[in-house]
Amino acid sequence: MRVSRKVNCPPVHSLVQFGIGAILYSVALFAHSSEHLPEATPESVGLSSQRLERIDNYFQHFIDERKIAGAVSLVARQGQVAHLSAVGWKFREQNIPMSTDTIFNLMSMTKPVVSTALMMLFEEGHFRLDDPIANWIPEYADHKVLENDSESSREILEARPVTIRNVLTHTSGLTLDPRNKGLTDEQMAWVTNNGQPFATLSERVARAAAIPAAFHPGDEWQYGSSTDYVAVLVEKISGQSLDQFLAERIFEPLGMTDTHYQIPQNKLDRVAAVYMLVEDSPSELLSSPVINPATNYFPGVAGLHGTAADYFRFAQMILNGGELNGVRLLGSKTVELMTSNHTGDKNVYIRGPGYGFGLGFGVLEDPSKSFDVMSSGSYGWGGAYGTLYWADPQEKLIGLMFIQLAGHTPLNIRQRFTNVVTQSIVD
Repeated sequence: MRVSRKVNCPPVHSLVQFGIGAILYSVALFAHSSEHLPEATPESVGLSSQRLERIDNYFQHFIDERKIAGAVSLVARQGQVAHLSAVGWKFREQNIPMSTDTIFNLMSMTKPVVSTALMMLFEEGHFRLDDPIANWIPEYADHKVLENDSESSREILEARPVTIRNVLTHTSGLTLDPRNKGLTDEQMAWVTNNGQPFATLSERVARAAAIPAAFHPGDEWQYGSSTDYVAVLVEKISGQSLDQFLAERIFEPLGMTDTHYQIPQNKLDRVAAVYMLVEDSPSELLSSPVINPATNYFPGVAGLHGTAADYFRFAQMILNGGELNGVRLLGSKTVELMTSNHTGDKNVYIRGPGYGFGLGFGVLEDPSKSFDVMSSGSYGWGGAYGTLYWADPQEKLIGLMFIQLAGHTPLNIRQRFTNVVTQSIVD
């Protein structure tokens, strides 16, 4: 018996229209996508093959209703992949079937990777978590916060410096968005580069110091630009561009050969199109697969593209306490620190009730309040185009889902996915 792993092809009439070459192409990509992944039969790791079939049925329901175009899902337990499947379409308008090696826009699933990069530098002794970011980004010395009352708003000095812990936990109050921050026309032109693209993220972050913070550092949890500051810190401390650091220190050691800021031209045919929902109508094409121009601007909040197999390697490394296949990127105590709640009872509204936030990861504190049936201490994050990653250390379980549908909450599809996976545990 083999691992639960398959490609669910689109209807026969569509494949006939698309041609027999499409079938052979899909099979070839499927074979490539699972290369070198550790595999096990579901039953050998305490999962039910029959119950894992519900995952494909779950996504197929949304595909049949044309709410999503297609999906790739992966489930691993005890370090072994027990389920890897592709259903639906990679590019519906072109009749291109989804394949398990499809490359997805990861959006905010970039954040855990970039946060890991900074924590690798933490282990080398370059900083303490509560060191001010102004030590490396001096424009943020004496930074100001926008204080509002019932009658007016004014800028005052922050009560305490923005620290590295603040930007890792989204408690910095910082933003790169100057709207509604009371800036003069001159300040607005400065922080937006007069509407022209910035050459580097570092330049944009430096100019954004003119934007007052939304609150005093540490007072609230606010999802936004914080991980862009993490990215700049990686570059400042390491002396490398972020894409170079990630490639040399994370992607190459872990064998993440399909994860990129800049997708190579020869991989364009593996990239999924992105869709959007308009009220209750079927999903519509938002953007076709495209190769973006070369750049030196590498965000921390988003920007990476990759496959399910690649992200599994990253996820398994974290779940293993910082090591994968004999390659250690982090110490186990550092991973424990990263996946612990650093935000108390602040409202981590993006992930929902029951969650706190660690150093780059949402952390499940109270399963009784959560939408997810997972153990306390589970962690992960998702992306705005419908990707999701989580790990349950108690169950030694990883779940990954990859669709390309814009928005954080459409269909509640990510919240329900976690439960469709965990119901397959039978030991």
